[in-house]
Amino acid sequence: MFLSYAQRLEDHHLLAAFEGEGPGFYVDVGAGHPVADNATFALYERGWSGLAVEPQEGLLALYERVRPRDRRVGVLLGAEPGEAEFHAFAVLHGFSTTDGALARRLAGDDVVTVTRRPVTTLAVLLAAHEVARIDLLKVDVEGAEAAVLAGNDWSRWRPRVVVAEAVEPGTMAPSHAAFEPILLAQGYRHALFDGLNRFYVAPGEDALLARLPREPAPWDAARHLYEFGRAPERPDHPDHALAAALVRGLMAGLPLLPEGVVAALLARAGVAADPASEAVRAALGRIAAPYDGGLMLDD
Repeated sequence: MFLSYAQRLEDHHLLAAFEGEGPGFYVDVGAGHPVADNATFALYERGWSGLAVEPQEGLLALYERVRPRDRRVGVLLGAEPGEAEFHAFAVLHGFSTTDGALARRLAGDDVVTVTRRPVTTLAVLLAAHEVARIDLLKVDVEGAEAAVLAGNDWSRWRPRVVVAEAVEPGTMAPSHAAFEPILLAQGYRHALFDGLNRFYVAPGEDALLARLPREPAPWDAARHLYEFGRAPERPDHPDHALAAALVRGLMAGLPLLPEGVVAALLARAGVAADPASEAVRAALGRIAAPYDGGLMLDD
């Protein structure tokens, strides 16, 4: 069964729309994590590539290793060039936004870092990367979808399909009235609402429109990545064998890792410990012993 990585089967619906065609080109604005809750990773697995536009440096860095065919762009997009405050969420990174009021409402116990960042437009970005044809434009920018779409030059770039988040983060209230007039004025036709996003098809793309479902597919039409949990802990995970082998190898090699690597791992886990201390060195040896042959244990 098809494995979906997206929040609302967006990838399942898009693959139905583009069925029978070769790999295409996407522009993913607000790309987020390269795999988790990602609408374009299933396309990437099938040969697609494009621009991954994501202002959060930690997420963007993952694309270099996980999706090397994509071009990575760490910018904010808006209706016109300028500057904006970017509110980055430490944990719920999908809520990161240029809307300060929204960030304050959603923050809760999360840590939000505010930085002032330059803003460019979609048209300037596409010109800089010499983009000619766009099969899919996906926009998920926590309330700034209208500004992103307003910054395109629709006389030059007319994506075949546009997918835009169409509900207000947190409340799920409809928000498409802010951006839909931009698309309708360009002749785009609304084809699908999946409960989170609205799908629009460019004029002249009748065959593509016919293949795109009019109603969301049943949730059980696909398996979903979150169902499998963490690969080392779940034998039914598609990558369990590789994950288990990597865990064994990592555990066996812990005492040999450079102190900087150990420090980075501890910091990523939120643990304050000195990797050069005798206590941590001893702990790494004890952890490794059942994996490196020091203790002869059956798996």
